[in-house]
Amino acid sequence: MSEHLTLSIDAMGGDNAPEMVVAGINLSRRQLPDVDYILFGNEQMIAPLLDKYPHVKDCCRIVHTSDIVSDDEKPSVALRQGRQSSMRLAINAVGDGEANGVISAGNTGALMAMAKFVLKTLPGISRPAIATYFPTQRGESLMLDLGANVLCDADNLVQFAVMGEVFARNVLGLEQPSVGLLNVGTEDLKGHESIQQAAEILKNTSLPIKFHGFVEGDDIGAGTVDVVVTDGFTGNIALKATEGTAKLVGKFLKDALTSTPVSKLGAVLARKALNEFRMKMDPRRYNGAMFLGLNGICIKSHGGTDEIGFSNAIGVAVELITDGLNDGIKEDFAQLNSNGKKEQAAAV
Repeated sequence: MSEHLTLSIDAMGGDNAPEMVVAGINLSRRQLPDVDYILFGNEQMIAPLLDKYPHVKDCCRIVHTSDIVSDDEKPSVALRQGRQSSMRLAINAVGDGEANGVISAGNTGALMAMAKFVLKTLPGISRPAIATYFPTQRGESLMLDLGANVLCDADNLVQFAVMGEVFARNVLGLEQPSVGLLNVGTEDLKGHESIQQAAEILKNTSLPIKFHGFVEGDDIGAGTVDVVVTDGFTGNIALKATEGTAKLVGKFLKDALTSTPVSKLGAVLARKALNEFRMKMDPRRYNGAMFLGLNGICIKSHGGTDEIGFSNAIGVAVELITDGLNDGIKEDFAQLNSNGKKEQAAAV
């Protein structure tokens, strides 16, 4: 990375902030030496942490604020009363052009509400979507929306599909990524009206989208498609179910390998393979959900992550900025709006 970037950080967001935030920046500094940081939060808590990492201190600037958005605060309340909070000021830095992107491990609903209010949405997009990577049998796939929009109509799903396809091409480097709509079955007649309409639009769009059709829940892990599109209600349940299953498998494996002296010996002999398995299943590798559709880069880190996970969220932000993701989304939606309105109306 040759371009010098600045990231604004909500240093008080997350269960283990600000210690986790500063330690995560310390890890990222080695791989991303050309990134500077503006840390928004309690200076009395942040400054001593920076003293522990002199080379990190040189690339960080603290903007003091004592206001914090709590995890249980309603988005509407946070939007009205949190104007001087660390989260809001960090977002404002992107809106004012001081920073290239913002990262927070705080309240997801508040972050979405504030980011949408300050940054606005890209042309042609009515609602942003939360997206993240999923490990699959074929590598990695992208899934959206994961909780930003509980109720979605056909247009919302089509917008998510376009944004996901652009992401897969520009960030994942796939020449022609496949897109699927998550449904209760793969048959054409399955699903509610909105998903049926979205499928018809995607089948007949002028955009060069490789639309696979409907996919089911087990297709996510199989990697049947590169981009899985769904509404936020279904997507969030799928995400939490996947995370819970991964933890369950990890616990069962640990119990099995420590139950007897023979199994413990087997675990020692298979240590290398087990470490590879643990790395692939480590949720910290996939930390850093993206708010796609905003007129600016906004990354949501998991609130309970550690410095490794937060460092990965920083890497995601830098990747999206340097790959020009929003420029690609703008281009595709300009084409969709100019050529696709009649197609959408006819399909509906």
